[in-house]
Amino acid sequence: MKLALEISLYIALFSTMLAIVFCGIRLLLGPTAQDRVLALDTLWMCIMIFILLLGMLFGSLIYFEVALLIALTGFVSTMGLAKFLMRGEIIE
Repeated sequence: MKLALEISLYIALFSTMLAIVFCGIRLLLGPTAQDRVLALDTLWMCIMIFILLLGMLFGSLIYFEVALLIALTGFVSTMGLAKFLMRGEIIE
């Protein structure tokens, strides 16, 4: 059972790394600013999932706390960028 779990985690890690690469490409080549913001938000999520998978693979709880901090940072930055794109300013 442990071998099947490790193989599944390695497959998930590879898939997540592939998603991170595709999000990075969209972030760099996105035709509009809205596409880039969505790519950045998806990139934050993929990085968070990657760190959670590493935590499951290594059996350490510190990875889950790091993933929580990344999720909070990603949410705040996405909201700030979305507000900037809507109104042209972040702080009113």
